[in-house]
Amino acid sequence: MAQVKELIEDIAKALVDVPDEVVVNEVSGEQTTVYELKVAASDIGKVIGKQGRTARSIRTLLGAVGVKLNRRFTLEILE
Repeated sequence: MAQVKELIEDIAKALVDVPDEVVVNEVSGEQTTVYELKVAASDIGKVIGKQGRTARSIRTLLGAVGVKLNRRFTLEILE
């Protein structure tokens, strides 16, 4: 699961202006793992994207990875 966390961090750092403030927390449940993404306040719009397209794309990638690993992954973007 550490690789999934790194994937989210790498994607987020590539999108934002302040990559040092990207923090990803992993909360593991029985069948689902929730990743909490925290970025600088000025970068939230870049991670979410227009009409949520960027966030939806990241979630789609997590869904594909989840199928491979037989687990569910959820992304929450914290403000």
